[in-house]
Amino acid sequence: MKKVVLVTGANSGIGLALCERLLSHDSQIHLCLACRNMQRAKAAKSALLVSHPDADISLVRLDVCSIKSVFEAAEEVKRRYERLDRLYLNAGIMPNPQISLKGFMNGLFSRNVISMFATGEGLLTQQDRVTSDGLQEVFVTNLFGHFLLIRDLQPLLCQPGHVSQLVWTSSSNARRSAFSLGDFQHSQGVESYSSSKYASDLLSVSLNRHYNTRGLYSSVICPGLVMTNLTYGILPSFFWTLIMPIMWLIRLFTNTFTLTPYNGAEALFWLSTQKPEALDPRAKYHSMTSGLGNNYTLPRKMDIDEEMAEAFYEKLLQLENRVRKKLKSEEDELDAYRSYLHQIE
Repeated sequence: MKKVVLVTGANSGIGLALCERLLSHDSQIHLCLACRNMQRAKAAKSALLVSHPDADISLVRLDVCSIKSVFEAAEEVKRRYERLDRLYLNAGIMPNPQISLKGFMNGLFSRNVISMFATGEGLLTQQDRVTSDGLQEVFVTNLFGHFLLIRDLQPLLCQPGHVSQLVWTSSSNARRSAFSLGDFQHSQGVESYSSSKYASDLLSVSLNRHYNTRGLYSSVICPGLVMTNLTYGILPSFFWTLIMPIMWLIRLFTNTFTLTPYNGAEALFWLSTQKPEALDPRAKYHSMTSGLGNNYTLPRKMDIDEEMAEAFYEKLLQLENRVRKKLKSEEDELDAYRSYLHQIE
């Protein structure tokens, strides 16, 4: 039976690079691209088939920002497959990133320049918004939508005698100082991206605690500093033209500047070659690229409080219960309205 691998956010950047690497390593897998934009998903599939003409690739529409879309995608996946071997939780956003030009110029000529570019600390803020589901957009896209997907796909992920793997794309920008258990959606702050990525680190630890006995294992990776559409949106294009030579120069001295999506996908790919049950549940696996362009994966312990992780998991379960009830109520109201229209026709 072919291994079934599902990748969210697979139509560009690190997600697409990961798909290319997975197919190059094992052309016998069934690869499912879970994407919001189906036109771009079809283009990604076509591109993959150029280099892997015999690849088994399917598409499913998934907008992790929409609760209804998550549930519909999960139902579609359950109709298609009997089990799911690996689920890459890669989709993410950083909406309306704002740069402090003063902080940028000061950091550019300081000893902290590498850390500034690698983490965005003290440099980046985001303008979040509330979705139609009443949730913070960054939180639901980067974390909660994926959490609901995992919960709905349990029948495929947790099967007796079978080991499945979850892999989260986190970030070096995931900082404990940006996360608050009292405001876990980060509605009161300006570092929603950092908060959501630290939340994924917390959640991964809790998922292992609750699901390892059922054969499901979760890991977290950091792709390093990668130039993707998300990254390029942070600064005007002319800034990147000016500083890219500096970025490549810095790459000679720091291995966290992976720069290309292919290099950034290194840890994601490496985890696919490991036994999930043998991995450290409290480690974040970092994609690294040497100055000479050699890729490798480096595990580092995460700054995680297990009690906080468990408390956060319970809050997510409570939120899940509320959104499911709300969605059910809205569907019941819609059904009642349709019935009324049918009666008066």
